[in-house]
Amino acid sequence: MTDESHDQSLLSHVLLPVADEEDAAASARALEPYAPERVTALHVVEKGEGVPDKTPVEQSEELAAEAFEAVRRTFPDADDRTAYDRDVVEAILNVAADADASAIAFRPRGSGRLARLLTGGRTTKIVTEADRPVVVLPKGEDG
Repeated sequence: MTDESHDQSLLSHVLLPVADEEDAAASARALEPYAPERVTALHVVEKGEGVPDKTPVEQSEELAAEAFEAVRRTFPDADDRTAYDRDVVEAILNVAADADASAIAFRPRGSGRLARLLTGGRTTKIVTEADRPVVVLPKGEDG
């Protein structure tokens, strides 16, 4: 992010990472009251390093398309990006920088202590490693 970008509104261009159609719809609804000027939805396909991918690429791309469509029900002009990476947080941060997003906004995924231990605390990692503001959206009625 350049020094001039500090002059832009916090919500001038929000990167919205989404996991699937349900998460995308809920995330878009949670972001809507804040009236961002521009939204880019991001779906990260986790790639295995030396191990089989969690889902076939075609299935992952279909999942991404469904998620993007869910975001567009709330933000019809939303852009979209798909990233392929072993590290989901790294992918989010790289796309945010590449897209020159003013902020990253997301809803924390419901997970128990074991899931947080296994994922390495993605929420904490995004918040502590981001080079731009991170907006944690409320879970709302459906979370």
